[in-house]
Amino acid sequence: MSSPTDVLSQPIGIIGAGAAGLITAHVLLQDGFTDVTLVSRDRSVGGTWAQHRVYPGLHINTVHGQYRFSALDMLPPEKYAHTGGRLTGTTLSKYMETFTEKFLKDKAKFRLEVEVMNIRRNKKGMWLIKAENLRSGLEEILTFSRIILSTGGCSNPSIPANLSPESAKKAGFRGIVIHSSQFASSLDEILASVKPKATSSSDPSDAVVVVGGGKSARDMCAKLANEGRKVTNVFETADAFFASPFVLPAFIRKSRFMSIFSPHIELRSHLERFLHKTWIGGLITQFFWTTLYKKAFDAYKIPNQSPLRRTHSMFWGLRISDEGLVRPDSFHGLATAGHIDLAAPTRAMGYAQDGKSLLLSDGQTLPAKVVILATGYQSSWSPIFEKDMAEELGIARHTPTCHFEHEWKYASMANAPPQCPEQSKWATSIHRGIVPAKNINRRDFAIAGALFSADFAYVSEVVAHWTASYFRNDPMRLPSSPEKAMFEGERKSAWMKTRFPHTLSWLNDSHSGSLDFMNWPQAVDELLEDMYLPSLRSGGNWLTWPFKIVDVKEIATLSEERRSLRGTSPS
Repeated sequence: MSSPTDVLSQPIGIIGAGAAGLITAHVLLQDGFTDVTLVSRDRSVGGTWAQHRVYPGLHINTVHGQYRFSALDMLPPEKYAHTGGRLTGTTLSKYMETFTEKFLKDKAKFRLEVEVMNIRRNKKGMWLIKAENLRSGLEEILTFSRIILSTGGCSNPSIPANLSPESAKKAGFRGIVIHSSQFASSLDEILASVKPKATSSSDPSDAVVVVGGGKSARDMCAKLANEGRKVTNVFETADAFFASPFVLPAFIRKSRFMSIFSPHIELRSHLERFLHKTWIGGLITQFFWTTLYKKAFDAYKIPNQSPLRRTHSMFWGLRISDEGLVRPDSFHGLATAGHIDLAAPTRAMGYAQDGKSLLLSDGQTLPAKVVILATGYQSSWSPIFEKDMAEELGIARHTPTCHFEHEWKYASMANAPPQCPEQSKWATSIHRGIVPAKNINRRDFAIAGALFSADFAYVSEVVAHWTASYFRNDPMRLPSSPEKAMFEGERKSAWMKTRFPHTLSWLNDSHSGSLDFMNWPQAVDELLEDMYLPSLRSGGNWLTWPFKIVDVKEIATLSEERRSLRGTSPS
């Protein structure tokens, strides 16, 4: 095993320069690592929130005070009062650039506009990255002792073959066809191609069709409608959503309050055990989620017969967005006012033979000059690991070897919907969503940004510290062997399939390591305790702890705390 000094000087490659990659680089540098390189195909930092990906009108599911790192405050977003403090894509883009300039410039190395084509480990244990410089077109091999995979789950578009630009061209469709990831770069072209409704001719094809029922589809529909364009949203089932006519108080919105109503794999408090294991607690839990579901519809006065009510389950799934404060210029405000047309429930099947329409499963044809495919993303891992390397590393899905499906008899999870048959065929074994179980003893590979959580930045910062401790060979609470880690990984995988019966059938591998969405505080507690650090850091007594505001500043001293436990300063 390498000495601590040797480890600190060995090169580390972070694949991706989004939020998780940036905070990981910062923590590693703070920890004494001296050779940290971030590799990204983007031309600027930020990942999902890079300059060229965001556009005016893009809002995310979190509010001011969240989605920031402990080392840097965040300025209030534009139109703060109008949106209830909702963060915008522009706010996040500027924040990530400021963070990079302040903490990483001249400290970390950046290889931007470099496409990673393949990652493999040689016989000497070094990681070799085959990469293409997108500016010069030249290929090169980058060599690292350790790798952090921070490519995210929103980098590789998933486009159904029957809706692809190639299929559109083959069918003679004369309009523009793009994936939602291209919306920001194509916005000017879209607005130039489709005239405003007030000035357009009677041509019914002077319109935009957005395919998909998720948050990105809603944001794009709202942006185009607010620009005066005719837009139709096509979906079978939409994401569930939160909404309120008033701003929720911080002791609810930014506390553990909502997390304790979401069952976790381990119920560690008396309150959680009451809510999820007792009959009366189960009724209270289901009433809580049902009330949230209904209140969102009531807030926007959505009629009972509206297709907007055809949503995924708020309790049994992860397809949940947060509209925040009710606004007339939001998707639901515009849709209920008739400024966004809805084609639902139906599916887009392909392109009609008239050269200007989209064909739907209910037999309708929708004329359009622009079709936007908000059809999600595929795993960013699959293209860069060959099958044998993915198998050796243990990053790929595999056939389950253990069965745990009947372990969790929670009253709050009674009457669960049937599990998707596809989910029972495979399992993942990624410890804590960070380290593939098969590779856990090597301490040379980690994943950042794969924990599906409602407070991504807070979780990513704690994961960065966990990873730094792991790479430094610090004492940690880890499985005693790869076999034990595999067992625990399969148990977690079985829990995720039990908790979210349909989710893993569509969620790509890059986001399936740990689905601690609403109960991310419990997941963070586990990570902190793995490092022998105090958990439940927001404080409170036996009565008040669920309502104490969780603030990222409470983890600002993790480097110092870990250093104190280590008994030495980084050299």
